[in-house]
Amino acid sequence: MDRYAVIGHPIKHSQSPFIHGRFAEQTGEQLDYQRLLAPLDGFADTLSHFAREGGKGCNITVPFKTQALELAAELTERARLAGAVNTLHLQADGRWLGDNTDGAGLVLDLRRLGFPLAGARILLLGAGGAARGALAPLLAEQPAQLVVANRTRARAEELAQHFGRLGNISSAPLDTPGTGFDIIINSTSASLQGEALSLDAAVCHPGTRVYDMMYGREETVFLAWARELGLEHRHDGLGMLVGQAAESFYLWRGVRPDMMPVLTSLRAKLEAAT
Repeated sequence: MDRYAVIGHPIKHSQSPFIHGRFAEQTGEQLDYQRLLAPLDGFADTLSHFAREGGKGCNITVPFKTQALELAAELTERARLAGAVNTLHLQADGRWLGDNTDGAGLVLDLRRLGFPLAGARILLLGAGGAARGALAPLLAEQPAQLVVANRTRARAEELAQHFGRLGNISSAPLDTPGTGFDIIINSTSASLQGEALSLDAAVCHPGTRVYDMMYGREETVFLAWARELGLEHRHDGLGMLVGQAAESFYLWRGVRPDMMPVLTSLRAKLEAAT
Protein backbone atom coordinates (compact mmCIF):
# COMPACT_ATOMS: atom_id res chain seq x y z
CA MET A 1 0.00 0.00 0.00
CA ASP A 2 1.33 3.46 -0.91
CA ARG A 3 2.53 5.46 2.08
CA TYR A 4 2.00 9.16 2.72
CA ALA A 5 2.58 11.33 5.77
CA VAL A 6 2.55 14.80 7.26
CA ILE A 7 5.91 15.88 8.69
CA GLY A 8 6.29 18.62 11.26
CA HIS A 9 7.38 19.59 14.77
CA PRO A 10 5.06 19.46 16.67
CA ILE A 11 2.72 17.17 14.76
CA LYS A 12 0.28 15.41 17.08
CA HIS A 13 -2.33 18.17 16.57
CA SER A 14 -2.44 17.65 12.78
CA GLN A 15 -5.81 16.75 11.27
CA SER A 16 -4.21 15.61 8.00
CA PRO A 17 -4.51 11.84 8.68
CA PHE A 18 -8.23 12.25 9.32
CA ILE A 19 -8.70 14.34 6.16
CA HIS A 20 -6.71 12.08 3.82
CA GLY A 21 -8.25 8.97 5.34
CA ARG A 22 -11.69 10.31 4.45
CA PHE A 23 -10.50 11.29 0.96
CA ALA A 24 -9.23 7.73 0.42
CA GLU A 25 -12.54 6.23 1.57
CA GLN A 26 -14.47 8.59 -0.69
CA THR A 27 -12.41 7.92 -3.82
CA GLY A 28 -11.60 4.23 -3.28
CA GLU A 29 -7.86 4.94 -3.26
CA GLN A 30 -5.72 2.55 -1.22
CA LEU A 31 -3.15 4.39 0.89
CA ASP A 32 -1.68 4.66 4.35
CA TYR A 33 -1.28 8.17 5.81
CA GLN A 34 0.52 8.87 9.10
CA ARG A 35 2.00 11.68 11.20
CA LEU A 36 5.80 11.90 11.35
CA LEU A 37 7.52 13.95 14.04
CA ALA A 38 10.86 15.20 12.74
CA PRO A 39 13.58 16.53 15.07
CA LEU A 40 14.13 20.24 14.56
CA ASP A 41 17.59 19.46 13.19
CA GLY A 42 16.58 16.25 11.42
CA PHE A 43 14.04 17.03 8.72
CA ALA A 44 16.25 15.92 5.82
CA ASP A 45 17.05 12.60 7.51
CA THR A 46 13.38 12.00 8.33
CA LEU A 47 12.38 12.67 4.73
CA SER A 48 15.13 10.42 3.36
CA HIS A 49 14.17 7.57 5.69
CA PHE A 50 10.52 7.98 4.73
CA ALA A 51 11.39 7.64 1.04
CA ARG A 52 13.52 4.53 1.68
CA GLU A 53 10.60 2.97 3.56
CA GLY A 54 8.31 3.38 0.56
CA GLY A 55 6.93 6.88 1.06
CA LYS A 56 5.32 8.33 -2.06
CA GLY A 57 4.42 11.83 -0.88
CA CYS A 58 4.07 14.01 2.15
CA ASN A 59 2.62 17.21 3.49
CA ILE A 60 5.01 19.57 5.24
CA THR A 61 4.01 21.79 8.12
CA VAL A 62 5.86 24.14 10.47
CA PRO A 63 8.74 24.66 10.71
CA PHE A 64 10.01 22.76 7.67
CA LYS A 65 8.40 24.41 4.62
CA THR A 66 11.56 26.30 3.67
CA GLN A 67 13.75 23.22 4.11
CA ALA A 68 11.35 21.26 1.92
CA LEU A 69 11.81 23.90 -0.77
CA GLU A 70 15.58 23.44 -0.62
CA LEU A 71 15.35 19.64 -0.80
CA ALA A 72 12.97 19.53 -3.77
CA ALA A 73 14.72 18.79 -7.06
CA GLU A 74 11.88 20.38 -9.01
CA LEU A 75 9.30 23.04 -8.06
CA THR A 76 5.87 23.92 -9.36
CA GLU A 77 5.43 27.56 -10.31
CA ARG A 78 3.23 28.25 -7.27
CA ALA A 79 5.87 26.78 -4.94
CA ARG A 80 8.57 28.89 -6.54
CA LEU A 81 6.50 32.05 -6.15
CA ALA A 82 5.54 31.19 -2.57
CA GLY A 83 9.13 30.47 -1.57
CA ALA A 84 7.91 27.51 0.49
CA VAL A 85 6.79 23.91 -0.05
CA ASN A 86 3.94 22.23 1.82
CA THR A 87 3.60 19.16 -0.45
CA LEU A 88 6.25 16.78 -1.77
CA HIS A 89 5.65 14.11 -4.42
CA LEU A 90 8.26 11.41 -5.10
CA GLN A 91 8.92 11.13 -8.83
CA ALA A 92 9.79 7.97 -10.78
CA ASP A 93 13.47 8.99 -10.80
CA GLY A 94 13.54 9.15 -7.00
CA ARG A 95 13.60 12.93 -6.78
CA TRP A 96 11.10 15.11 -4.95
CA LEU A 97 8.71 17.49 -6.69
CA GLY A 98 7.81 20.40 -4.41
CA ASP A 99 4.43 22.14 -4.53
CA ASN A 100 2.58 24.69 -2.44
CA THR A 101 -1.16 24.04 -2.20
CA ASP A 102 -1.98 26.54 0.55
CA GLY A 103 -3.11 29.36 -1.72
CA ALA A 104 -5.06 27.03 -3.98
CA GLY A 105 -6.80 25.64 -0.90
CA LEU A 106 -7.69 29.15 0.21
CA VAL A 107 -9.19 30.05 -3.17
CA LEU A 108 -11.12 26.76 -3.29
CA ASP A 109 -12.71 27.60 0.03
CA LEU A 110 -13.42 31.22 -0.87
CA ARG A 111 -15.19 30.03 -4.03
CA ARG A 112 -17.17 27.49 -2.01
CA LEU A 113 -18.28 30.28 0.31
CA GLY A 114 -19.35 32.49 -2.58
CA PHE A 115 -16.69 35.19 -2.19
CA PRO A 116 -16.77 37.36 -5.34
CA LEU A 117 -13.02 37.50 -6.01
CA ALA A 118 -12.98 38.88 -9.56
CA GLY A 119 -13.13 42.66 -9.47
CA ALA A 120 -13.07 42.79 -5.66
CA ARG A 121 -10.99 45.04 -3.44
CA ILE A 122 -9.12 42.64 -1.16
CA LEU A 123 -7.20 43.42 2.02
CA LEU A 124 -4.72 40.74 3.08
CA LEU A 125 -3.50 41.14 6.67
CA GLY A 126 0.04 39.90 7.30
CA ALA A 127 3.13 39.39 5.17
CA GLY A 128 4.49 36.07 6.43
CA GLY A 129 4.61 32.65 4.84
CA ALA A 130 0.85 32.19 4.82
CA ALA A 131 0.36 35.45 2.94
CA ARG A 132 3.13 34.64 0.50
CA GLY A 133 1.55 31.30 -0.37
CA ALA A 134 -1.84 32.91 -0.94
CA LEU A 135 -0.90 35.80 -3.19
CA ALA A 136 -0.40 34.17 -6.59
CA PRO A 137 -3.69 32.19 -6.47
CA LEU A 138 -5.56 35.26 -5.22
CA LEU A 139 -4.15 37.49 -7.96
CA ALA A 140 -5.02 34.84 -10.56
CA GLU A 141 -8.68 35.50 -9.66
CA GLN A 142 -8.21 39.06 -11.01
CA PRO A 143 -9.30 41.25 -8.11
CA ALA A 144 -9.53 44.95 -8.86
CA GLN A 145 -7.05 45.64 -6.06
CA LEU A 146 -5.12 43.62 -3.48
CA VAL A 147 -3.51 45.44 -0.56
CA VAL A 148 -1.04 43.65 1.73
CA ALA A 149 -1.02 45.28 5.17
CA ASN A 150 1.57 44.45 7.80
CA ARG A 151 2.94 45.93 11.02
CA THR A 152 6.36 46.03 9.35
CA ARG A 153 5.60 47.91 6.14
CA ALA A 154 8.86 46.83 4.48
CA ARG A 155 7.82 43.16 4.50
CA ALA A 156 4.51 44.01 2.85
CA GLU A 157 6.28 46.14 0.27
CA GLU A 158 8.65 43.25 -0.51
CA LEU A 159 5.67 41.02 -1.30
CA ALA A 160 4.01 43.71 -3.40
CA GLN A 161 7.16 44.04 -5.50
CA HIS A 162 7.69 40.28 -5.78
CA PHE A 163 4.14 39.64 -7.03
CA GLY A 164 3.65 42.94 -8.85
CA ARG A 165 3.71 41.44 -12.36
CA LEU A 166 0.72 39.23 -11.50
CA GLY A 167 -1.82 41.95 -10.81
CA ASN A 168 -2.76 45.17 -9.03
CA ILE A 169 -1.05 44.67 -5.67
CA SER A 170 0.23 47.27 -3.21
CA SER A 171 1.36 47.51 0.41
CA ALA A 172 0.14 49.48 3.41
CA PRO A 173 0.77 49.79 7.15
CA LEU A 174 -1.52 47.65 9.28
CA ASP A 175 -3.05 50.58 11.15
CA THR A 176 -4.04 52.55 8.02
CA PRO A 177 -4.52 50.09 5.13
CA GLY A 178 -7.37 51.91 3.40
CA THR A 179 -11.15 51.92 3.52
CA GLY A 180 -14.17 50.03 2.21
CA PHE A 181 -12.67 46.69 1.23
CA ASP A 182 -14.95 43.98 -0.15
CA ILE A 183 -12.93 41.10 1.31
CA ILE A 184 -10.56 41.03 4.29
CA ILE A 185 -8.36 37.97 4.84
CA ASN A 186 -6.35 37.51 8.02
CA SER A 187 -3.12 35.56 7.50
CA THR A 188 -1.42 36.74 10.69
CA SER A 189 -0.82 34.53 13.71
CA ALA A 190 -2.72 36.95 15.97
CA SER A 191 -5.70 34.60 16.24
CA LEU A 192 -3.47 31.76 17.42
CA GLN A 193 -2.19 34.02 20.18
CA GLY A 194 -5.59 35.47 21.04
CA GLU A 195 -4.48 38.96 20.03
CA ALA A 196 -6.70 41.63 18.52
CA LEU A 197 -5.52 43.51 15.44
CA SER A 198 -5.68 47.30 15.56
CA LEU A 199 -8.03 47.75 12.64
CA ASP A 200 -10.30 50.72 12.07
CA ALA A 201 -13.92 49.91 11.26
CA ALA A 202 -13.52 52.03 8.12
CA VAL A 203 -11.73 49.14 6.41
CA CYS A 204 -15.17 47.55 6.06
CA HIS A 205 -18.49 48.37 4.44
CA PRO A 206 -21.79 46.64 5.35
CA GLY A 207 -21.28 43.86 2.79
CA THR A 208 -17.61 43.13 3.56
CA ARG A 209 -16.75 39.44 3.79
CA VAL A 210 -14.03 38.37 6.22
CA TYR A 211 -11.94 35.22 6.37
CA ASP A 212 -9.46 34.09 9.01
CA MET A 213 -6.91 31.52 7.85
CA MET A 214 -6.74 30.29 11.44
CA TYR A 215 -9.36 27.97 12.91
CA GLY A 216 -10.21 26.47 16.26
CA ARG A 217 -13.00 25.17 18.42
CA GLU A 218 -13.90 28.72 19.41
CA GLU A 219 -14.48 31.87 17.36
CA THR A 220 -11.20 33.62 16.60
CA VAL A 221 -10.53 37.13 17.90
CA PHE A 222 -10.53 38.45 14.34
CA LEU A 223 -13.93 36.95 13.57
CA ALA A 224 -15.28 38.24 16.89
CA TRP A 225 -14.17 41.74 15.82
CA ALA A 226 -16.08 41.33 12.55
CA ARG A 227 -19.16 40.06 14.37
CA GLU A 228 -19.14 43.08 16.67
CA LEU A 229 -19.14 45.30 13.58
CA GLY A 230 -22.27 43.51 12.37
CA LEU A 231 -20.63 41.80 9.40
CA GLU A 232 -22.67 38.80 8.28
CA HIS A 233 -20.12 36.87 6.24
CA ARG A 234 -17.44 35.58 8.65
CA HIS A 235 -15.50 32.37 8.08
CA ASP A 236 -12.55 30.56 9.64
CA GLY A 237 -9.81 28.64 7.80
CA LEU A 238 -10.93 25.06 8.33
CA GLY A 239 -12.12 24.88 4.73
CA MET A 240 -8.72 26.12 3.58
CA LEU A 241 -7.10 23.26 5.50
CA VAL A 242 -9.31 20.73 3.72
CA GLY A 243 -8.93 22.52 0.39
CA GLN A 244 -5.13 22.46 0.42
CA ALA A 245 -5.26 18.78 1.39
CA ALA A 246 -7.55 18.08 -1.58
CA GLU A 247 -4.99 19.73 -3.86
CA SER A 248 -2.22 17.55 -2.38
CA PHE A 249 -4.35 14.41 -2.81
CA TYR A 250 -4.95 15.30 -6.46
CA LEU A 251 -1.21 15.82 -7.05
CA TRP A 252 -0.41 12.41 -5.57
CA ARG A 253 -3.28 10.28 -6.85
CA GLY A 254 -4.65 12.09 -9.91
CA VAL A 255 -8.12 12.02 -8.36
CA ARG A 256 -9.84 15.16 -7.09
CA PRO A 257 -11.87 14.45 -3.92
CA ASP A 258 -15.04 16.25 -2.86
CA MET A 259 -14.00 18.45 0.06
CA MET A 260 -17.49 19.22 1.40
CA PRO A 261 -18.33 15.92 3.15
CA VAL A 262 -14.85 15.82 4.68
CA LEU A 263 -15.11 19.41 5.85
CA THR A 264 -18.49 18.68 7.43
CA SER A 265 -17.20 15.61 9.27
CA LEU A 266 -14.03 17.41 10.42
CA ARG A 267 -16.05 20.33 11.76
CA ALA A 268 -18.26 17.89 13.67
CA LYS A 269 -15.17 16.10 15.02
CA LEU A 270 -13.68 19.33 16.35
CA GLU A 271 -16.95 20.49 17.88
CA ALA A 272 -17.42 17.15 19.60
CA ALA A 273 -14.00 17.55 21.20
CA THR A 274 -14.97 20.76 23.03
